[in-house]
Amino acid sequence: MSETKRPSDSTLSIAILDDYASIAPQIFSSHPSLSGALKISSFPKTLDPSNATDHASLTTLLHPYQIISTMRERTPFPASLLENLPNLRLLLTTGMRNASLDLHAARDLGIDVVGTKNSATNYDSTTQQTWALILSLTNRIPAHDNDVKAASDWQAAGFTTPLAGLTFGALGLGKLGARAARIAVQAFGMTVLCWSANLTQSKADDAASAQGLPRGTFKVAGSKAELFASADVLSVHLVLSERTRGIVGRPELEAMKKSAFFINCARAGLVDEDALFAVLSRGLIKGAAMDVYWKEPLPKESRWRTTRWGCEGRSEVVMSPHMGYVNEATLRGWYEEQAERLGEWVKGEKVGNVLN
Repeated sequence: MSETKRPSDSTLSIAILDDYASIAPQIFSSHPSLSGALKISSFPKTLDPSNATDHASLTTLLHPYQIISTMRERTPFPASLLENLPNLRLLLTTGMRNASLDLHAARDLGIDVVGTKNSATNYDSTTQQTWALILSLTNRIPAHDNDVKAASDWQAAGFTTPLAGLTFGALGLGKLGARAARIAVQAFGMTVLCWSANLTQSKADDAASAQGLPRGTFKVAGSKAELFASADVLSVHLVLSERTRGIVGRPELEAMKKSAFFINCARAGLVDEDALFAVLSRGLIKGAAMDVYWKEPLPKESRWRTTRWGCEGRSEVVMSPHMGYVNEATLRGWYEEQAERLGEWVKGEKVGNVLN
């Protein structure tokens, strides 16, 4: 942790960014170590510093603040923005990994970056969102819901897709991938095929055992191409990095069965946006469901919003607004931990969860 001189309590001010649910101000203001010690401002609209206008707006908006609370992977903090915030001394984020923060620049500028570890519920909620999207897509729930409410002909939206006996393809078999795969096996009687660059059958067997399943339940595909060609439901569960960025492209998507479904609750950057849009526009697979996007919030004029999916030969598409971790328990836990870390920082104590 960098050695920085903390301002006196009377001068402390915090800018809370991207708190769409508006729950953070109450948590910070009511914390015993912070009550009356902070000037709290909240700015829920996300701005993108890669845009020159937004960059200038962020610089002006955040210039007075010594402390910023941000939500992971919403407002980015590149070096160009951090360098224009001379008063910033503490940058709070959620989780222990945030690829949109330049940690090296923050360290060089004397800005402490601190995360949170309260993530136990996040894993379950992400898996829940993954399966909510899979079932919404395969059971055509949005279409049937619309038809019933519109008093359309009964069962006019078409057939559902039974999952028993189909292949669940897991691109990545970490904690989230393994949990999603276990549900595929135990709840729906699916077989599981998985792949990632360094995944071996021994590691897949260990993952199955950790989920209470027999070794051999999770089969490793011989290649990424085999995974995409074989899966009936292909779900993405990789961490976004320079190595994995764009790992799903046109060859992989065009290799999928016409009856297959593509699911992404991980990170949009793992997928070539133009390739996915083209495949879905041509109806080359049955459908896709997404919780993550290449720009968030998704612009109102985005082609993903304006295209009439499921019509004129296009694939079905189900979308949710990045809800994989957005539940009250998770968000409250994160902000409560941010407040705790801030309390340590204000009192000059050793601060936990320092990322830089």
